[in-house]
Amino acid sequence: SAFRTDIKDMGESYRLEAELPGFAREDISVDIENELLTISAERRHDSEEKKDSFVKRERFYGSFKRSFDISGIDADKISAAYSDGILSLDMPKKQELLPQSRRLEIQ
Repeated sequence: SAFRTDIKDMGESYRLEAELPGFAREDISVDIENELLTISAERRHDSEEKKDSFVKRERFYGSFKRSFDISGIDADKISAAYSDGILSLDMPKKQELLPQSRRLEIQ
């Protein structure tokens, strides 16, 4: 299943914000392969309650995954931060390489 994301154009970079409330930082991973960035989050919760001779076990597993095309992004410069349930990625745009021109001196 998916989670809510916002992508804002900040001029020199894009800012991606993903809402992942209730997750710990170590439950979240961001992977980059080729020109695809994948955010995945997995939640594991085990609880056990003993009452008389009866044991109540609860297990909750939730996993979320989304991928984004980052073909126009400088992948080496992406940075990530997580606070208050929001994962923020700062994704600098690739700088256009301008062709170098020079004039030859005529001898």
